[in-house]
Amino acid sequence: MESLDQGSSPITIAAPSVMELIRGANLHTKANEREKILALIRSLVILPLERESAILAGDIESELILGGEMIEPEDVMIASIAQTHHETLLTRNQKHFARIKDLKIRAY
Repeated sequence: MESLDQGSSPITIAAPSVMELIRGANLHTKANEREKILALIRSLVILPLERESAILAGDIESELILGGEMIEPEDVMIASIAQTHHETLLTRNQKHFARIKDLKIRAY
């Protein structure tokens, strides 16, 4: 996070990632941790699932299904939003997202 803060570009997050963060905060953290997560979310630019990214998500998911390499629908949406907005997806699960062709990925 510190290296991201030092950059001149705004830090973005896909809307489905916000849902995943809140779900995790509600299920697995204490109330004060949820407030920290909300503060972080409020500091980010949220990229929505718009028409172009939704169409791309459908294309990506169907291609993965046909190839027998399904991943969670939220992750397909996150990947399509990143691609639509020409963003690099920052993830702990590089192997998981590597199934999606032409997706720029950076592991942390």
